Amino acid sequence: MNDLALAVRQIGYENRAFWRNPPAAFFTFVFPLLFMVIFNVLFGAEAAAFFTPAIIVFGVVTATYTNLAMTVTIARDDGILKRIRGTPLPGWAYLAGRIGHAVLIAFLLTVIVAAFGALVYAIDVPWSALPAALLVLAVSAAAFSALGLALSGFIPNSDAAPAVVNATVLPVLFISNVFIQMENAPAWLDTVSHLLPVRHFADAMMALYASGADASLPWTELGVIALWGVIGVVAALRFFSWEPRR
Repeated sequence: MNDLALAVRQIGYENRAFWRNPPAAFFTFVFPLLFMVIFNVLFGAEAAAFFTPAIIVFGVVTATYTNLAMTVTIARDDGILKRIRGTPLPGWAYLAGRIGHAVLIAFLLTVIVAAFGALVYAIDVPWSALPAALLVLAVSAAAFSALGLALSGFIPNSDAAPAVVNATVLPVLFISNVFIQMENAPAWLDTVSHLLPVRHFADAMMALYASGADASLPWTELGVIALWGVIGVVAALRFFSWEPRR
């Protein structure tokens, strides 16, 4: 069996392991919907046009960046990554399996949130912008997966993983047009948010949802997200560790 086939098999293994943990699978999909309901209750159902694409962004970032940074760090400290290096499975195929599974979950979350927004809040799915939306989702999922792997290299141990990951992602979500609309934000904070990839991901999804048939590819947003993805790949290659740090 060639290395690519091994990577595909690893995706299948990761998928089976995920679904055999029903509580984790349940909350992975319910948590974004719960946020969506709470925000729409607080700000009114008319806010659903904003929060539907915003929660899609939240779901993708959670499924890739947050999930990979935490689970890979835990696997490293449990010695799983070290043992993987001693098996016939190539290290890149193992990581590809984890990334592939995270991306699949991200796309499934996108479908669920979009369907929930359409059925519960009558927010039209931008079918005419679907090719552009799929490209934005694919580039974003890849970029945030790379950033998640890179972050794992900076986390000292598995006990610190939740604190470090949440400290790096939650403040960014709040200033990136995800949890709060940034139209009335101070200029300096708006500028800071535009330096980060989450804001560009959110703005791209907002534009695609709002434009519909008139949607065009958000090249600027894609470029910034892709640049951050390259930064993530370079940082992961430099700092990623297969050895436990305890």
